Amino acid sequence: MFNIITSFLLATCLIGGISAAPASLVEPATTPSYTDVELQATNFPALTNDNLLPPVEQLALGTLPNGPLPPPGGISADGITNLQLIELNEFFEASFFTSLLSNITKNVPGYEINDEKERNEIINALVAIIAAKELHGIFADKALLSQSQPTIRGCHFKFPTTTFDGAIALAATFTDVVLGTLQDVIEIFAINNDDSLTRGVASVVGQEGQQDGFFRLLEKKGKVPSELPFLTTSTRDFAFSFLEQSVVVSCPNNNDDVLKQKLKIFGVLNLLTTNIEPKDQTLQFSFDLKSLDATYGNSYRSAYDWSEVSLVYINQQNTPIVEKVQNVQVDGIQVTFEAFFPYTENLLNGLTIAAVTRCGGPFADASAVAEETLFAPAFIEIN
Repeated sequence: MFNIITSFLLATCLIGGISAAPASLVEPATTPSYTDVELQATNFPALTNDNLLPPVEQLALGTLPNGPLPPPGGISADGITNLQLIELNEFFEASFFTSLLSNITKNVPGYEINDEKERNEIINALVAIIAAKELHGIFADKALLSQSQPTIRGCHFKFPTTTFDGAIALAATFTDVVLGTLQDVIEIFAINNDDSLTRGVASVVGQEGQQDGFFRLLEKKGKVPSELPFLTTSTRDFAFSFLEQSVVVSCPNNNDDVLKQKLKIFGVLNLLTTNIEPKDQTLQFSFDLKSLDATYGNSYRSAYDWSEVSLVYINQQNTPIVEKVQNVQVDGIQVTFEAFFPYTENLLNGLTIAAVTRCGGPFADASAVAEETLFAPAFIEIN
């Protein structure tokens, strides 16, 4: 079993294109302390050098699947999009957790863990999580290369957290989103007869769920490890919008453009209400009309009645809930509004995804919501 320091050194040598192990744990070479605005590049040498896979697999406590890849032309166009989104997300997560690990091991203010036993357990867990993220990304990358399709590598990310507690809360939320999005991915694989990929991705769903239970226990707010009996669903468009809005800074040669041509990036929806409790209440939101420009141009900036849009909640496996917007205030390109949050009737625990849609539905499922969405996603976490 690798000890903590050895594990950390091996993990860091696979991040950011680092070619040699750093000299010490306290000041690992080329691995800075991260803040909410500093960036981390993710380039995994293991992607192009199979000799580097064994140490990653040792840290992940398991191996990359060794079965045959689909033959050239054996993955559908939608299946390729699935793999590219998975790769982008997994490398973001590997980069995020590497940043978190660096902050913890160097006792960056806000990331100190005073209990030595707990600190060591968290470090060991993060090392295994980082290595697993790398293997998940490599799995998608190799499948894309087998089809001679563009890969999504080496992107720069930003991390909007400044404390350990904030980082774990964010990790729990984006893992919830991943668990919902992989439902969409597996269904799309099945519809397009990409059945050779479904079992591998389904195994990742279970692994991500184990991680999520760990994060929920780390939050220490009386949460049970399992969030819901049926986890909240999501779509590729909601997940990609979150990544592009919140964490992606740039990708080499704009290689994420291949996803921008296939998936939507919605306008940014801000949840203004904080400390949301498990009860019926009115929530406040806002959006900036300029954030729509990348997708729709500026046609929505004027002569549009924003009181006619709807606020839709996606929670668990239930049909989306549509609420009329209230108290709409327009100040130039800034729009604020309120919407009722019907917690009691629907037991809106766990992750709820909120979206502003052009019409009031009814919507059969999350995909139907995405088709009519202007601004999204906002994430509400209860329990």
